[in-house]
Amino acid sequence: MALEFEQPIIELEARIRELREYADSKDVDLSDEIALLEQKLEKLQKEIFGGLSRWQRVQLARAPGRPTTLDVVEKVFADFIELHGDRTFADDPAIVAGLARFRGKSVVVVGHQKGKTTKENIHRNFGMPHPEGYRKAMRMMDMADRFGFPFVSLIDTPGAYPGVSAEERGQAWVIAQSIQRMGRLRVPAIAVVLGEGGSGGALAIGVGNRVLIMENAWYSVISPESCAAILWRDAAQAEEAAEALKLTAHDLRELGVVDRVVPEPGGGAHRHPDRALRELEAALAEELEGLEALGPGELLADRYRRFRAMGAVKIEPAG
Repeated sequence: MALEFEQPIIELEARIRELREYADSKDVDLSDEIALLEQKLEKLQKEIFGGLSRWQRVQLARAPGRPTTLDVVEKVFADFIELHGDRTFADDPAIVAGLARFRGKSVVVVGHQKGKTTKENIHRNFGMPHPEGYRKAMRMMDMADRFGFPFVSLIDTPGAYPGVSAEERGQAWVIAQSIQRMGRLRVPAIAVVLGEGGSGGALAIGVGNRVLIMENAWYSVISPESCAAILWRDAAQAEEAAEALKLTAHDLRELGVVDRVVPEPGGGAHRHPDRALRELEAALAEELEGLEALGPGELLADRYRRFRAMGAVKIEPAG
C-alpha cells in the first residue's frame, strides 16, 4: 500500500524491474538504460523525501512494514526473553518487555507493539496499552535497577488506550506512576521513538537520559487528527494541525525535545527496514557507551537536567 507521494517512486521501480526481467528473458544488454533509470530514481527519492511536509512524515510513521518493537528485538538485540504480566491484573500484548543482550551486554527492553495484520492489530490493540501494560513496564524498570542493566524503551503508539475499561483501572494514574518510576532509574535509560509517539502513552516510557527518534517518526502531546477535532471540530484538518504542532524529528531536535535523529534510508524505514535498523543499532551503541561512565547519582542528575531544560524561553534583545 503505497502512500500517494510515493507513487512516482513505485512506478519508476516497477519500470526498472520490468527492464531487468526483459533483459534476462531475452538475453539482451540493457545495463545503460537501467543505470539511467536508477540515477533518475535516486534523484527522485531525494527530491520527494527531502521536501516532505509534516503531515507526510506522520503518514510515513504509520506506513505498513515499518519496523516494530519485535523487529528491533529480533535484528538489533540477541537472546531476548519475553516476560509477561503485571502481577496485578493481566498481561497486555500492546507492551512487549523482557531481557536481552546488546552487543554482549545484558539490557532490559520495553516497547509498544503494533500488529502487521488486522488480526495482530486487534490482539495488540493497535499498540495502545491498558494500565496493566504500563505496570508491566514498571516491573521491568524495577528489574533494571535491581540487576544494574541499562533500560531501553521503544516507543510506537498513537496513545494509551482511552476506553472505559482502561479508565476504570486507573489509566492516568498509572501513566503518571510510570513517568515517575522511569525518571528515578539508577541505570542508563535510552528511549527511541520508532514511529508514532502519542501523548502520555508515549511519555510513560520516554523519560530517558537520551531520547532518540527515527527520521520519519513523530512525537507530540496529541495526534494531528485529535488536535484538529478539538480546535476545528474537524479531523480532516489534520494536515494543518500537524504543521502547527511541529511534531517531526527535526522540529523536535531543534526544540531540544529529542537528543538525536536516527537517519532512515531513502524511501523510509518501511521500505528498507534492515538498513534502518543498522542505523538504529549504531546510534544505540554510541549513546549507551556515552552513559556507561556515569554512576547512579550522576544518571539521576543528568536525567533531571535534561527534562528541566525543556521549554526554556529565549528572549532576543530589543533592537
